[in-house]
Amino acid sequence: MAILSALGCPDDTELSVSIVGDRSIRIINRDYLGRDKPTNVISFPLQEGDCSGINPNALGDVVISADTAAHEAEEGGIDFFERLSFLLLHGILHLCGYDHERSGEAAAKKMERKERQLFKILKQEGLLATSRCAAPAA
Repeated sequence: MAILSALGCPDDTELSVSIVGDRSIRIINRDYLGRDKPTNVISFPLQEGDCSGINPNALGDVVISADTAAHEAEEGGIDFFERLSFLLLHGILHLCGYDHERSGEAAAKKMERKERQLFKILKQEGLLATSRCAAPAA
């Protein structure tokens, strides 16, 4: 809730989160994005395209691979929950219109700054341990 509030979302904003394994996220990635490989997080905004506005409170869906998150946490020397939380935050930013893939370097840097700002809020509110490093890269 703190993250959605910090992003200016109304209190009644709805968000769907699914935590799956690499096999499932690979199928989703292939079927919806044309990339036949697992990934860490995929977001499906509901306020874009033909169906936008049907439910103005529904932000969208975030799908996270627990397998990939665990591997990335181990590689980065960070806590699994911290990595999972960061991926959720990253997915929510995509739902709110932030982009790091198609919109150029300036937009990617803007998204990274926002990730760090929101990750700091999570730590300040005691939702994540403060002894860990800053927000890891997505």
